[in-house]
Amino acid sequence: MQVAALALQERLNADGSDWQGPRLPCGCGNTARYAGRRHKTVLTALGPVALRRAYYHCSRCQTGFFPRDRALGLADASLSPAVTRMIGTAAARVSFVEATALLDELAALRVDPKRVERAAEALGREIAADERQHIEPLPPPAPTMYLGLDGTGVPVRQTELAGRVGKQPDGSAKTREVKLVTVWTAESVDKRTGRPQRDPGSVSYSAAIESAASLDTDPEPAPFAQRTRREAERRGFPQATRCVVLGDGAPWIWRQSAEMFPGAIQILDLFHVKQHLSEVAKAVHGPGTDRAASWADARHDELEAGRIDDLLAALNEHNDSCEPARKCAEYIDTNRARMRYPYFRAEGLCVGSGVVEAGCKVTVGTRLKRAGMHWTVDGANAILALRCCVLSNHFEDFWERRSTASRQQSQ
Repeated sequence: MQVAALALQERLNADGSDWQGPRLPCGCGNTARYAGRRHKTVLTALGPVALRRAYYHCSRCQTGFFPRDRALGLADASLSPAVTRMIGTAAARVSFVEATALLDELAALRVDPKRVERAAEALGREIAADERQHIEPLPPPAPTMYLGLDGTGVPVRQTELAGRVGKQPDGSAKTREVKLVTVWTAESVDKRTGRPQRDPGSVSYSAAIESAASLDTDPEPAPFAQRTRREAERRGFPQATRCVVLGDGAPWIWRQSAEMFPGAIQILDLFHVKQHLSEVAKAVHGPGTDRAASWADARHDELEAGRIDDLLAALNEHNDSCEPARKCAEYIDTNRARMRYPYFRAEGLCVGSGVVEAGCKVTVGTRLKRAGMHWTVDGANAILALRCCVLSNHFEDFWERRSTASRQQSQ
């Protein structure tokens, strides 16, 4: 590889075609003058390559450019596109330190963790900008499509928490909430249960630390609402015969879905409700007791059978003496239209948001919530954009657009 790098270096430096005359047009409208050759060392997939490139400088805007850098996709960069792609692929999946070790072990590339971090976050910001600009709606891949919304906390630096209220005993915060939208299909059937299950390769993700709240007087929807709309349109969700929104019962989820997809079927995740009922059982009968288990099983059976009135009656018996029971009753009563589980299952619909829960772990938890990690909002959003792009199988499309733009800029 070192020999190949030297051969590449000799070949490029022997080629003087990047000198295109004494003057070239500048982007400011003036003329840039040739100002000699400048040296630059670039890390390529073969190793370091030292280049000598023609340099043009504009006296009006006091900036310069290198035609060869533009042609090679190296403008304002010291990493070749191939190395940048390798870094992005590795850093999307593992920590910056682990990415450094992988690059060394698998490609004999020595890039320190800080450089990996800078390159990965810069690439993530490019992907985030590309995600906002290129929607390219697709036809729905199946008659029924699912959209899930959720949020999970990510540890951030103290500077990102100023003035924020949190869940700590003193009211302070340690995290910022990442909001996730995921879209998928479930035409496959589980052979054991006969119920619908996620189709392999059908899931896409989009996530960021951004607000889902907005006022009626705001000129535009909240940033996360815009993200949800883009991902839904990208996947063809609004055009599906049946649109289903799954959530854990958070009011912002139903509010946002009702505004954007008024005809969608809203389903409260069955397993979240069961979890709430199990917590009530512990509060009423004590954790780990047979009576708690028996009470929870009876409530779960009522829930599965659609006997919401019986379920509420059992909860209301403990309203005065048990705050969790009262809150759970309110939660169920508010969402009862979203809890018609026998009907939903008869229609062949998913009633669990396991895909969304798994998405929070896969896209956020596995990468951004590891021991010792404390992010800036900008850094977290960059890596989230990169990771979602890779996990959603959009990375190849993004890279093709990036390469095309680089070629057009060099012409």
